[in-house]
Amino acid sequence: MISRRVLEVSTAALTGSFGLAVAVSSIDNGIGWSTAGVDSGTFPFLAGVIIVLGSLYNLGRGALTGGAVVVSRSDLRRVAALFVPAAIFIGVIPAIGIYLASAGYMFAVLALPKHQSLLYSFIIAALTPVALYVVFERLFLVTLPHGALAAALGF
Repeated sequence: MISRRVLEVSTAALTGSFGLAVAVSSIDNGIGWSTAGVDSGTFPFLAGVIIVLGSLYNLGRGALTGGAVVVSRSDLRRVAALFVPAAIFIGVIPAIGIYLASAGYMFAVLALPKHQSLLYSFIIAALTPVALYVVFERLFLVTLPHGALAAALGF
């Protein structure tokens, strides 16, 4: 179970670290004025500082909020039911390509939680890569990642 306080503080820490990374990395590009005008790192530095300041404000407000539960165990299970197959989908794209990965992902999110019948899930899983291929590779002429498996098979 996740309380509102934990959610607010962790989100503020995450956005604050992002803003800090932007501000620190922009220093390498130069901040301030040069003979050519404003240095290229000035705007990203200011944006990073604003993000850090906003995150500090949210951190303070989040630390003072109540500890009421906003995400229950059943909510986390539902999120995990979508996140875990999505993470696996992203992870296997370099190995098996986006077409086989998308077929597996569609089958996993439809059949495994028993949202649809196995036959319907298999049909959707088989049609998804075909639709991706037709739309992207044939109509838009955009090559999607085929993966190491396709390269090993000569595609």
